[in-house]
Amino acid sequence: FIFFRAIDEDRRTKYKAAVKIQRWFRACRVRAYLRHLSKMAILIQKWWRGYLRRKNFREIVERAYFIKKLKFYNEMAVRIQKMWRGYYVRKYIHNFYALKKYLKAVSMNNELVRSELQEYAEMKENEEKMKDLEKKEKQKKYQARKMHYLLSTEQIPGIYNSPFRKSPDPMELLLQKSKPLIHRKQQVKSPLADELYDWPTCKKPPAFITALPLLPADRQKPQGPFRDPAEVLQQRYKPLEPTLRVRESMYSPLAKAREATPREEWRSPIHDKEFLPFSSYHKKYEKYEPSLCKSGKYGQEAYGTKYFREVYPKKWIVDKDFETLFSSVVLFEKFGKTYSSTGQIV
Repeated sequence: FIFFRAIDEDRRTKYKAAVKIQRWFRACRVRAYLRHLSKMAILIQKWWRGYLRRKNFREIVERAYFIKKLKFYNEMAVRIQKMWRGYYVRKYIHNFYALKKYLKAVSMNNELVRSELQEYAEMKENEEKMKDLEKKEKQKKYQARKMHYLLSTEQIPGIYNSPFRKSPDPMELLLQKSKPLIHRKQQVKSPLADELYDWPTCKKPPAFITALPLLPADRQKPQGPFRDPAEVLQQRYKPLEPTLRVRESMYSPLAKAREATPREEWRSPIHDKEFLPFSSYHKKYEKYEPSLCKSGKYGQEAYGTKYFREVYPKKWIVDKDFETLFSSVVLFEKFGKTYSSTGQIV
């Protein structure tokens, strides 16, 4: 029994050794086959990728060669066009001889115009000189008429006819030819003459005094928190601005219509209470008055929306209040900027 047991154990040991050897050999064989497949795949990929790169490089070279050739052809075409266009423009459009002839004609025309302008300038200068001479002659004649009392007489020689002179002064001859200047007295017109003349005939309607003579505005500003003297004087002597009721005549159509309006209202009064039908009289019908706050998206408001309007700044959509679209009142803009008749700031 022990002998068979030893044989069985030896057989198992040999079996395990054989399995181990087979496992190692098969693993080596599979790894060698996989290594061979990997080398073959790498070799195939190498040759294929090389082929693709060589093909791509060939296409790039052909494209670059085509672009270079196209650029060369374009440059040659531009050079040919440049030469031809230059020849065509010089011969048919900007002809040198025609341009030279035109410039010569322009220079001749400029010379003619310049000579005419020179003559015109000389003529204007002569006219100005003649005007100055005439003006001086007029002034001399006026001075001679003004100083006619210096004319020499048979008894007393004048200052321009001195006995020590060989010949009299030209001013003496001018004084002899001129007449003495007559000084007319200026008539003083009374300021009330027009009013007294127009009063019986009523040629002019009575008018308000709208402006008074201003005091000198070059006075120094007094020390203290006061306004500028010129501004105060302008405010004090500003023209009268009567109201519309004062300006308007009592016989104008607007005043007559304004007087007729109360009589019409008294004669035909309008009932404030609205007439309600008999079918709805017992229902105590009240007209619905939608509120501005209730008509929004915020729902029903609390007390105060019926008789007066409450302000909720927290519920405003924007931070600023409503903007008015009406023009400002001029009377309110003058508040705090004008003076009253007693000198107080209004």
